[in-house]
Amino acid sequence: MFNRLIIYLKNFDWILFTAVLLLVCFGLAEIYSVALGRSSVDLLNFKKQIIFIIIGIGLLFLLAGFDYHSLRSYSKYFYVSGFILLAGVLFFGQTIRGTKGWYDLAGFNLQPVELIKFVLILFLAKYFSAVSPKTDGLKHLLISGGATLLMIVLVLAQPDFGSAMLLFLAWLAMILIVGFNRKYLLAVGLMLILVFGLCWQFVLRDYQKERIITFLNPSSSPLAQGYNVTQAIIAVGSGGLTGRGIGFGSQSQLKFLPEAQTDFIFAVVAEELGFSGVLLILLFFAIFFYRCLYHLKRVNNDFGVFFILGAVSLIFIEMFINIGMNLGLVPVIGISLPFLSYGGSGLISSLMLVGVIESIIIRSKINY
Repeated sequence: MFNRLIIYLKNFDWILFTAVLLLVCFGLAEIYSVALGRSSVDLLNFKKQIIFIIIGIGLLFLLAGFDYHSLRSYSKYFYVSGFILLAGVLFFGQTIRGTKGWYDLAGFNLQPVELIKFVLILFLAKYFSAVSPKTDGLKHLLISGGATLLMIVLVLAQPDFGSAMLLFLAWLAMILIVGFNRKYLLAVGLMLILVFGLCWQFVLRDYQKERIITFLNPSSSPLAQGYNVTQAIIAVGSGGLTGRGIGFGSQSQLKFLPEAQTDFIFAVVAEELGFSGVLLILLFFAIFFYRCLYHLKRVNNDFGVFFILGAVSLIFIEMFINIGMNLGLVPVIGISLPFLSYGGSGLISSLMLVGVIESIIIRSKINY
């Protein structure tokens, strides 16, 4: 038992883990800073985030010590459980800002769609590792797409357009990784255009359309939908090289910047820690992505490869969209910054992905 623990600790990628931990600490510091800007200092969210971090890191180490091959066998059960959670929240969930997407658990909110990200990557990695896209490619595209679409429909029913789009992009990344025939990818592109047209006409609400219109022309709504983006850009630009210091950001402390601890936490980092802080954040993300991809050459099974690539793609997409939102490069769709933004469900889900990645790395080193 002791020898197994030594082997486990020896093959654990501590560089990858340290990069993730530093990102989490950056986020925690900024959540504390945002709390200082409130009229009556309330550290409840800061304290909750500490609890989420402890739970998430505990699950990370637990999953890292768990044989990831067993997760492959249980992927369908995870999928069914995720479906039940998503369906159940429509009946028993709590409505926050017009979205019925949270379970109220003794003062803590569980957002099942965040856990679905982990479930979907696990399910798709299992499915694609068991089939060949060169044989019956259309069939596999439809089955994997149908399984993803089922989750997307439930998320849209909340409604949560941003998370639904993220699930679609995760599936799209996976089919690009697996390598389907180009004609199928072209069909997906055409279908995407058709679906967007239908969503614009029948699904998207007025405020969601306004966000897209504002993205194309921010000056069209400077005091409404464009306000968030404008304030975020001001915050990013005012940080300079070294920033104003934690707790001294005018945009975040004076409440000009909305959703400062979730959607726009990157802008808080840029304002309070400056360009130097932003570079550190991007450096830690780069280290995380590099270490994940570095180990791929040792992974000797498709499931492990697809899981790592799927998880990395998901986290990269979330990071890209969130930073793009803060810089006015993409529409504001409510996507949080992985490892940094406030929110237990999202943080725990991301750390669980890292835990499975560590499990794959450990076993690839042992069996290499």
